[in-house]
Amino acid sequence: MKILIRLPNWLGDVVMSTAFVNAVGQLYPDAQIDVIIKKELSNIAPLIPGLTRIYPFSKQEFSGLGGVYRFGKNLKSEKYDLFFNLPQSLSSLVMAWATRAKKRVGFGKEGGFFLLTSSLKKPADLHRVDEYVSLLEQFTGKTITDKQVKLNVPITSPKQNNHVLINFNSEASSRRMPLDKGQALLNQLTAAFPDITFGLIGSPKEADFVRQLIAGSDNQERLENYAGKTDLPGLCSLMAQSAAILTTDSGPAHLANSVGTPVIVLFGAGNEHNTAPYNKQNLTVLRYGKLTCEPCVRNTCKLYGVPRCMELLDELQIINALNQESRY
Repeated sequence: MKILIRLPNWLGDVVMSTAFVNAVGQLYPDAQIDVIIKKELSNIAPLIPGLTRIYPFSKQEFSGLGGVYRFGKNLKSEKYDLFFNLPQSLSSLVMAWATRAKKRVGFGKEGGFFLLTSSLKKPADLHRVDEYVSLLEQFTGKTITDKQVKLNVPITSPKQNNHVLINFNSEASSRRMPLDKGQALLNQLTAAFPDITFGLIGSPKEADFVRQLIAGSDNQERLENYAGKTDLPGLCSLMAQSAAILTTDSGPAHLANSVGTPVIVLFGAGNEHNTAPYNKQNLTVLRYGKLTCEPCVRNTCKLYGVPRCMELLDELQIINALNQESRY
Protein backbone atom coordinates (compact mmCIF):
# COMPACT_ATOMS: atom_id res chain seq x y z
CA MET A 1 0.00 0.00 0.00
CA LYS A 2 1.13 3.54 -0.78
CA ILE A 3 -0.02 6.35 1.51
CA LEU A 4 0.46 10.09 0.98
CA ILE A 5 -0.07 12.62 3.78
CA ARG A 6 -0.42 16.36 3.27
CA LEU A 7 1.17 17.86 6.38
CA PRO A 8 0.05 21.18 7.93
CA ASN A 9 1.64 24.51 7.02
CA TRP A 10 2.94 25.76 10.39
CA LEU A 11 5.98 24.48 12.25
CA GLY A 12 4.18 23.68 15.50
CA ASP A 13 1.38 21.91 13.64
CA VAL A 14 3.89 19.85 11.64
CA VAL A 15 5.48 18.69 14.89
CA MET A 16 2.07 17.85 16.36
CA SER A 17 1.18 15.91 13.20
CA THR A 18 4.06 13.47 13.83
CA ALA A 19 1.66 11.58 16.12
CA PHE A 20 -0.64 11.12 13.12
CA VAL A 21 2.21 9.85 10.93
CA ASN A 22 3.24 7.44 13.68
CA ALA A 23 -0.35 6.23 14.07
CA VAL A 24 -0.62 5.59 10.31
CA GLY A 25 2.51 3.47 10.60
CA GLN A 26 0.94 1.52 13.47
CA LEU A 27 -2.20 0.70 11.50
CA TYR A 28 -0.45 0.15 8.14
CA PRO A 29 2.92 -1.37 9.16
CA ASP A 30 3.81 -2.57 5.65
CA ALA A 31 2.78 0.61 3.80
CA GLN A 32 5.01 3.14 2.10
CA ILE A 33 4.30 6.46 3.82
CA ASP A 34 5.15 9.67 1.93
CA VAL A 35 4.42 13.30 2.81
CA ILE A 36 3.85 16.66 1.17
CA ILE A 37 5.27 19.52 3.25
CA LYS A 38 5.69 23.26 2.86
CA LYS A 39 9.07 23.84 1.22
CA GLU A 40 10.25 26.22 3.94
CA LEU A 41 9.80 23.45 6.52
CA SER A 42 10.94 20.52 4.38
CA ASN A 43 14.34 20.09 6.03
CA ILE A 44 12.62 18.93 9.20
CA ALA A 45 10.73 16.13 7.44
CA PRO A 46 13.74 13.72 7.45
CA LEU A 47 13.55 13.83 11.27
CA ILE A 48 10.00 12.41 11.25
CA PRO A 49 10.20 8.64 11.80
CA GLY A 50 8.71 6.26 9.26
CA LEU A 51 8.77 8.31 6.05
CA THR A 52 9.92 7.08 2.64
CA ARG A 53 9.53 10.06 0.29
CA ILE A 54 9.23 13.78 0.96
CA TYR A 55 7.65 16.20 -1.53
CA PRO A 56 8.41 19.87 -0.77
CA PHE A 57 5.60 22.17 -1.90
CA SER A 58 6.25 25.85 -2.73
CA LYS A 59 3.38 28.33 -3.06
CA GLN A 60 5.71 30.54 -5.06
CA GLU A 61 6.39 27.83 -7.64
CA PHE A 62 2.80 26.52 -7.67
CA SER A 63 0.65 29.55 -6.94
CA GLY A 64 -3.13 29.62 -6.74
CA LEU A 65 -5.55 26.75 -7.21
CA GLY A 66 -4.12 26.08 -10.67
CA GLY A 67 -0.68 25.65 -9.15
CA VAL A 68 -1.77 23.22 -6.45
CA TYR A 69 -3.72 21.25 -9.05
CA ARG A 70 -0.58 20.93 -11.21
CA PHE A 71 1.47 19.88 -8.19
CA GLY A 72 -1.04 17.18 -7.27
CA LYS A 73 -1.38 16.02 -10.87
CA ASN A 74 2.40 15.50 -11.01
CA LEU A 75 1.93 12.80 -8.36
CA LYS A 76 -0.91 11.03 -10.17
CA SER A 77 1.49 8.52 -11.73
CA GLU A 78 2.53 7.33 -8.24
CA LYS A 79 -0.94 5.75 -7.89
CA TYR A 80 -1.45 6.32 -4.19
CA ASP A 81 -3.97 4.14 -2.40
CA LEU A 82 -4.64 6.63 0.40
CA PHE A 83 -4.32 10.40 0.72
CA PHE A 84 -4.75 11.94 4.18
CA ASN A 85 -5.30 15.70 4.14
CA LEU A 86 -4.46 17.47 7.42
CA PRO A 87 -4.68 21.18 6.46
CA GLN A 88 -8.25 22.43 6.27
CA SER A 89 -8.00 24.54 3.16
CA LEU A 90 -9.50 24.46 -0.30
CA SER A 91 -6.06 24.45 -1.92
CA SER A 92 -4.97 21.30 -0.07
CA LEU A 93 -8.24 19.60 -1.06
CA VAL A 94 -7.69 20.47 -4.72
CA MET A 95 -4.18 19.03 -4.45
CA ALA A 96 -5.57 15.83 -2.94
CA TRP A 97 -8.15 15.50 -5.70
CA ALA A 98 -5.54 16.08 -8.42
CA THR A 99 -3.43 13.13 -7.22
CA ARG A 100 -6.35 10.82 -8.03
CA ALA A 101 -5.48 8.72 -4.99
CA LYS A 102 -8.01 5.89 -4.68
CA LYS A 103 -9.19 7.14 -1.27
CA ARG A 104 -8.85 10.76 -0.16
CA VAL A 105 -9.56 11.42 3.52
CA GLY A 106 -9.93 14.68 5.40
CA PHE A 107 -12.24 16.84 7.47
CA GLY A 108 -15.34 18.05 5.67
CA LYS A 109 -14.67 21.74 5.20
CA GLU A 110 -13.96 24.11 2.30
CA GLY A 111 -15.45 21.77 -0.30
CA GLY A 112 -14.25 18.52 1.22
CA PHE A 113 -17.58 16.85 0.49
CA PHE A 114 -16.91 17.17 -3.26
CA LEU A 115 -13.13 16.62 -3.39
CA LEU A 116 -12.64 13.83 -0.85
CA THR A 117 -13.88 10.26 -0.95
CA SER A 118 -14.22 10.32 2.87
CA SER A 119 -15.23 13.72 4.26
CA LEU A 120 -15.28 13.38 8.05
CA LYS A 121 -16.45 15.59 10.89
CA LYS A 122 -13.86 17.60 12.76
CA PRO A 123 -14.25 17.05 16.54
CA ALA A 124 -14.59 20.09 18.77
CA ASP A 125 -12.42 21.11 21.72
CA LEU A 126 -9.65 18.56 21.27
CA HIS A 127 -5.94 19.08 21.45
CA ARG A 128 -4.56 19.49 17.94
CA VAL A 129 -2.69 16.15 18.20
CA ASP A 130 -5.89 14.32 19.18
CA GLU A 131 -7.77 16.15 16.43
CA TYR A 132 -5.37 14.91 13.76
CA VAL A 133 -5.40 11.35 15.10
CA SER A 134 -9.21 11.38 15.27
CA LEU A 135 -9.24 11.65 11.47
CA LEU A 136 -7.49 8.30 11.24
CA GLU A 137 -9.66 6.79 13.97
CA GLN A 138 -12.89 7.83 12.24
CA PHE A 139 -11.69 6.49 8.90
CA THR A 140 -10.48 3.12 10.20
CA GLY A 141 -12.85 2.61 13.14
CA LYS A 142 -9.84 1.81 15.32
CA THR A 143 -8.65 3.60 18.45
CA ILE A 144 -5.07 4.86 18.72
CA THR A 145 -3.80 4.70 22.28
CA ASP A 146 -0.09 5.24 21.60
CA LYS A 147 0.23 8.85 20.37
CA GLN A 148 3.87 9.79 19.91
CA VAL A 149 4.95 13.33 19.11
CA LYS A 150 8.58 12.73 18.29
CA LEU A 151 11.42 13.83 16.04
CA ASN A 152 14.58 11.75 15.64
CA VAL A 153 17.56 14.02 16.21
CA PRO A 154 21.14 12.73 16.01
CA ILE A 155 22.95 13.51 19.26
CA THR A 156 26.39 14.83 18.31
CA SER A 157 27.49 16.10 21.73
CA PRO A 158 26.44 15.60 25.37
CA LYS A 159 23.81 17.72 27.09
CA GLN A 160 25.16 20.98 28.55
CA ASN A 161 23.61 21.46 31.98
CA ASN A 162 24.72 25.09 32.13
CA HIS A 163 23.11 26.07 28.82
CA VAL A 164 19.46 27.19 28.48
CA LEU A 165 17.70 28.35 25.33
CA ILE A 166 15.23 31.24 25.21
CA ASN A 167 12.66 31.98 22.54
CA PHE A 168 10.63 35.18 23.00
CA ASN A 169 9.40 35.19 19.38
CA SER A 170 6.11 34.19 17.79
CA GLU A 171 4.45 34.65 14.40
CA ALA A 172 1.53 36.26 16.26
CA SER A 173 2.21 39.52 18.13
CA SER A 174 -0.30 38.48 20.81
CA ARG A 175 1.98 35.56 21.70
CA ARG A 176 5.29 37.43 21.38
CA MET A 177 7.12 38.69 24.43
CA PRO A 178 7.07 42.53 24.57
CA LEU A 179 10.57 43.98 24.28
CA ASP A 180 10.66 45.68 27.70
CA LYS A 181 9.28 42.62 29.46
CA GLY A 182 11.76 40.39 27.66
CA GLN A 183 14.72 42.54 28.69
CA ALA A 184 13.53 42.66 32.30
CA LEU A 185 13.11 38.90 32.34
CA LEU A 186 16.58 38.35 30.86
CA ASN A 187 18.04 40.53 33.62
CA GLN A 188 16.22 38.51 36.26
CA LEU A 189 17.38 35.22 34.75
CA THR A 190 21.05 36.12 34.42
CA ALA A 191 21.03 37.41 38.00
CA ALA A 192 19.25 34.33 39.38
CA PHE A 193 21.45 31.83 37.49
CA PRO A 194 25.01 33.24 37.43
CA ASP A 195 26.52 30.00 36.09
CA ILE A 196 24.14 29.56 33.15
CA THR A 197 24.66 30.79 29.61
CA PHE A 198 21.43 31.67 27.81
CA GLY A 199 21.09 31.21 24.05
CA LEU A 200 18.45 33.29 22.29
CA ILE A 201 16.97 31.68 19.19
CA GLY A 202 14.86 32.96 16.31
CA SER A 203 14.36 32.92 12.56
CA PRO A 204 16.21 35.32 10.24
CA LYS A 205 13.24 37.74 10.26
CA GLU A 206 13.29 37.70 14.07
CA ALA A 207 17.02 38.43 14.32
CA ASP A 208 16.57 42.19 14.73
CA PHE A 209 14.18 41.73 17.67
CA VAL A 210 16.64 39.34 19.32
CA ARG A 211 19.47 41.84 18.85
CA GLN A 212 17.35 44.50 20.54
CA LEU A 213 16.61 42.17 23.44
CA ILE A 214 20.29 41.51 24.03
CA ALA A 215 21.40 45.12 23.51
CA GLY A 216 19.12 46.36 26.29
CA SER A 217 19.97 43.62 28.79
CA ASP A 218 22.54 43.15 31.54
CA ASN A 219 25.22 40.43 31.61
CA GLN A 220 25.46 40.29 27.83
CA GLU A 221 28.58 38.12 28.04
CA ARG A 222 26.23 35.24 29.00
CA LEU A 223 23.69 35.90 26.26
CA GLU A 224 24.36 34.08 22.98
CA ASN A 225 22.57 35.07 19.78
CA TYR A 226 21.51 32.15 17.56
CA ALA A 227 18.77 34.03 15.71
CA GLY A 228 18.98 33.37 11.98
CA LYS A 229 22.08 31.21 12.45
CA THR A 230 20.56 27.71 12.57
CA ASP A 231 18.39 25.68 10.23
CA LEU A 232 15.61 23.56 11.72
CA PRO A 233 17.67 20.33 12.11
CA GLY A 234 20.47 22.38 13.66
CA LEU A 235 18.02 24.03 16.03
CA CYS A 236 16.69 20.61 17.07
CA SER A 237 20.24 19.44 17.82
CA LEU A 238 20.91 22.60 19.82
CA MET A 239 17.72 22.00 21.81
CA ALA A 240 18.61 18.37 22.48
CA GLN A 241 21.96 19.49 23.91
CA SER A 242 20.51 22.20 26.18
CA ALA A 243 19.32 21.79 29.76
CA ALA A 244 15.95 23.44 29.06
CA ILE A 245 14.14 25.98 26.91
CA LEU A 246 12.05 28.93 28.04
CA THR A 247 9.73 29.87 25.20
CA THR A 248 6.57 31.59 24.14
CA ASP A 249 3.70 29.63 22.58
CA SER A 250 5.33 28.96 19.21
CA GLY A 251 6.85 26.37 16.91
CA PRO A 252 10.11 26.07 18.88
CA ALA A 253 8.11 25.05 21.98
CA HIS A 254 6.86 22.00 20.08
CA LEU A 255 10.27 21.29 18.57
CA ALA A 256 11.95 21.16 21.97
CA ASN A 257 9.14 19.06 23.42
CA SER A 258 9.45 16.55 20.56
CA VAL A 259 13.17 15.95 21.20
CA GLY A 260 12.75 15.49 24.96
CA THR A 261 14.15 18.79 26.20
CA PRO A 262 12.43 20.25 29.31
CA VAL A 263 10.16 23.12 28.22
CA ILE A 264 8.69 26.07 30.08
CA VAL A 265 6.13 27.60 27.74
CA LEU A 266 4.62 31.04 28.34
CA PHE A 267 1.06 31.40 27.09
CA GLY A 268 -0.58 34.65 26.09
CA ALA A 269 -3.43 34.62 23.57
CA GLY A 270 -3.18 30.92 22.69
CA ASN A 271 -5.26 28.21 24.31
CA GLU A 272 -2.99 25.69 26.01
CA HIS A 273 -5.76 23.07 26.05
CA ASN A 274 -5.62 22.96 22.23
CA THR A 275 -2.05 23.80 21.29
CA ALA A 276 0.34 23.29 24.22
CA PRO A 277 3.25 20.91 23.58
CA TYR A 278 1.77 17.42 23.78
CA ASN A 279 4.32 15.42 25.76
CA LYS A 280 3.55 16.19 29.41
CA GLN A 281 6.83 14.93 30.84
CA ASN A 282 9.26 17.80 31.56
CA LEU A 283 6.67 20.39 30.52
CA THR A 284 5.55 23.47 32.46
CA VAL A 285 2.81 25.73 31.10
CA LEU A 286 2.56 29.22 32.59
CA ARG A 287 0.06 31.99 31.98
CA TYR A 288 -1.07 35.09 33.87
CA GLY A 289 -4.66 33.89 33.94
CA LYS A 290 -6.30 36.87 35.65
CA LEU A 291 -7.56 38.84 32.66
CA THR A 292 -11.15 38.34 31.54
CA CYS A 293 -10.00 38.21 27.92
CA GLU A 294 -7.70 35.20 28.40
CA PRO A 295 -7.32 33.29 26.17
CA CYS A 296 -8.56 35.34 23.24
CA VAL A 297 -6.78 33.20 20.57
CA ARG A 298 -6.35 36.30 18.39
CA ASN A 299 -3.10 36.94 16.53
CA THR A 300 -3.12 40.59 17.63
CA CYS A 301 -4.22 42.10 20.93
CA LYS A 302 -7.32 44.13 20.09
CA LEU A 303 -7.90 45.31 23.65
CA TYR A 304 -4.51 46.56 24.83
CA GLY A 305 -2.34 46.71 21.71
CA VAL A 306 0.65 45.25 23.56
CA PRO A 307 -0.52 41.93 25.06
CA ARG A 308 -1.06 42.46 28.79
CA CYS A 309 -1.28 38.70 29.30
CA MET A 310 2.42 38.56 28.43
CA GLU A 311 3.43 41.75 30.22
CA LEU A 312 1.92 40.56 33.52
CA LEU A 313 3.55 37.13 33.63
CA ASP A 314 5.11 36.51 37.07
CA GLU A 315 8.89 36.64 36.68
CA LEU A 316 9.55 34.82 39.97
CA GLN A 317 7.23 32.02 38.89
CA ILE A 318 9.17 31.72 35.64
CA ILE A 319 12.50 31.57 37.49
CA ASN A 320 11.17 28.88 39.84
CA ALA A 321 9.87 26.83 36.91
CA LEU A 322 13.22 27.02 35.13
CA ASN A 323 15.01 26.05 38.32
CA GLN A 324 12.84 22.95 38.60
CA GLU A 325 12.80 21.91 34.93
CA SER A 326 16.53 22.43 34.32
CA ARG A 327 17.40 20.59 37.56
CA TYR A 328 19.87 23.41 38.16
